Amino acid sequence: MEGTVRGLVETALSDADPDGPLRWHVISVLWQRADLESFVEARRLCEGGTVKERLLGVDVMGMLRPFADRALPVLRRLAAGEDDPMLLYSVLIAFGHLADPRALPSVIALAGHADARVRYGAAYALQHVLGDPPDQAGLDTLRQLASDGDADVAAWAALGVALAMGEDV
Repeated sequence: MEGTVRGLVETALSDADPDGPLRWHVISVLWQRADLESFVEARRLCEGGTVKERLLGVDVMGMLRPFADRALPVLRRLAAGEDDPMLLYSVLIAFGHLADPRALPSVIALAGHADARVRYGAAYALQHVLGDPPDQAGLDTLRQLASDGDADVAAWAALGVALAMGEDV
């Protein structure tokens, strides 16, 4: 799939399924490009008027590790100001992909969210943003999530604790 970044984004936005193969193929193409134009478009989408636009922007931004310094402030702002659980989940997954400890305060803040999808995203992200050595507050939050009432959240967090502690899993 080739074309302009804006054209690729329009193609992705035309996919009605947020987990649709066309949408994720476009995200993959933009990830492979990993250029400034893709980042700028992702940032523009993160400021979009619809959740669908912001969700696509977050999903692209989380794949653009070369732009982590520029992406983190945008993602942290969304983490603090959004209320859509799917968008918050995607922000947390993006934090995990970027694997930057500067995201830790935002991840900890969302770890107690009422929606299990958001807590699951926090459990995923925490193990990637704890730092080395692991931040104690982050590790404590991961341990709390390991006893979450949602089995998927608890299992993912327990795995994260084991990995952070260097245990064989």
